Amino acid sequence: MSEPRYRRRKEDRPGEIAEAAFSAFAEKGYTATRVDDVARRAGVSKGLMYLYYKTKEDLFKAVIKNVVVPRVDAITAEVDRTTLSAEEFIRGPLRGFLKHLPGSRISVVVRLMISEGHRHPELVEFYWNNVIAKGLTSISGILERGISAGEFRRTPVTENPQLLVAPALFAVIWKLVFVQHPLDSDTLIDAQIDMILEQIRA
Repeated sequence: MSEPRYRRRKEDRPGEIAEAAFSAFAEKGYTATRVDDVARRAGVSKGLMYLYYKTKEDLFKAVIKNVVVPRVDAITAEVDRTTLSAEEFIRGPLRGFLKHLPGSRISVVVRLMISEGHRHPELVEFYWNNVIAKGLTSISGILERGISAGEFRRTPVTENPQLLVAPALFAVIWKLVFVQHPLDSDTLIDAQIDMILEQIRA
């Protein structure tokens, strides 16, 4: 006799529930989504879901961990192991990461943080600690590496690494708000990177 589906795939269940939560949040928003909605999408009972995630807040944190954190961790790891110069890294892996953001699943999470974060400060703090702070630290690290190597000079960009991320975030917001007015986000990101490198190059 075969085992019940959920028991055979116990290791996959948290990820499947988090994926169902992402779909529900993307469609309805965080506040309007009920735990019952997520359980139904995941094909599990609410009781079983509570074995993995006790609250809706836990579900949203799981979405952040599944959708956003792996991408940030990947670029952070690449900063640590790269043999590229600082400028090569910014023009290569970092630019690729930024160009991926607009229109990606990550942009859905950003939309939710913008629209509902003010009502859920604990989720904003979680996002800051697990995504934003880590990403900015990595960008600061590559800028400092460039300064140490004599590639870059110290400028306000060094203290404001958000300037490198800004065009990608702007493109995410633009595509959410001005749907009828297309934006070439790749060109925008290229232009910003060119301007910043021109400004900080030693």
